[in-house]
Amino acid sequence: MAREVKGPRVRYAVVGGGSISQMAFMPGIARTRNSEMTALVTGDPVKADRLAKKYGLKSYHYDDYAKLLASGECDAVYVATPNHLHTPYVIPALEAGIHVLLEKPMATSEADCQAMRAAAKKSGAKLMVAYRLHFEPGTVELIERVRAGEFGRVSLFNSTFSQMVRESNHRAHSGYWAGPVPDMGPYPINAVRNLFGAEPIEVRATGLRISERHMNFDDVVSVTLKFPGERLAQFVVSYSHSTSQRYELVGDKGSVEVSPAYMYGPDQGIAYRTVIGGNKDQRSHRPTEQFGGETEYFSQCVLENRDPEPDGEEGWLDVRVLAAVERALTTGEPQKLQAYERARRPVRAQVRTLEPVKPPELINTEEPSE
Repeated sequence: MAREVKGPRVRYAVVGGGSISQMAFMPGIARTRNSEMTALVTGDPVKADRLAKKYGLKSYHYDDYAKLLASGECDAVYVATPNHLHTPYVIPALEAGIHVLLEKPMATSEADCQAMRAAAKKSGAKLMVAYRLHFEPGTVELIERVRAGEFGRVSLFNSTFSQMVRESNHRAHSGYWAGPVPDMGPYPINAVRNLFGAEPIEVRATGLRISERHMNFDDVVSVTLKFPGERLAQFVVSYSHSTSQRYELVGDKGSVEVSPAYMYGPDQGIAYRTVIGGNKDQRSHRPTEQFGGETEYFSQCVLENRDPEPDGEEGWLDVRVLAAVERALTTGEPQKLQAYERARRPVRAQVRTLEPVKPPELINTEEPSE
């Protein structure tokens, strides 16, 4: 049975003390009106000491995770471990009736995604995948404009998302599921799935390894997705190029270019330019506290016993594309996906416009487990 929240705020334990937790979730939760942190789970004694003191938390080692779940000290967990370690911390929490806010990608296999969904269904605990852009005003506004037909029948999508990842980073030597496709690919995949309002039926992929770089996977990958209704989406993700985050969407009545498109922070407001019937327009949205916004939404779902929109189904639908990309890279062959329809999409009521926080100084000990 799902954990009953006895106070006005949902109490979170943060599982994983890496950069996304330190720089985004932990400071961002202070902007919410219905959420607070009570515990931290980490294998790094330096992080355990300094972060616990900074935020007034009780710290647990990963080996003591079961004690935390049984302690009654948290109503929910925010899981931000490396991708391959999501499942061992998500399923025990759900089985204990503790709600889970999970960083993307949801898992490193479709089977793990379905196991998480089954655990949530059995216990009644809420499971939400942290698609922070589902609560960002510019992103949701554009989805609704596309849905309203302002650009006509949209059928082309193209995106570039790149960053220069240091070769010393543990991500650079941990295989495909730590590489650019699972790390950055969910952004263009999730964007086009919701802009098209459809699920892809075929996946093609081509990868390459930059010769002067030393990573154990394709650090530049180009993906083509075929959708029903003669629609195509293409995107490139890279760990070996300067920062770029943009996409273009084209319909038979107009087009839109979005940049910046995917990132977060106090200077990262979503901006886009449209051309409709020859008329040009530009819209820039103020930066918002994206991590606080998604947490406030999830806590509201917990407190009001409502199912969150970006749930386990949404997370699985992206992972099945990521898995198909891996197969396409391995075999060199296009991968077919079974036709599927998802009823839920982001809506305006989900939008949160909290004031963004300034990222704190990172406590970085290069702990590979986080």
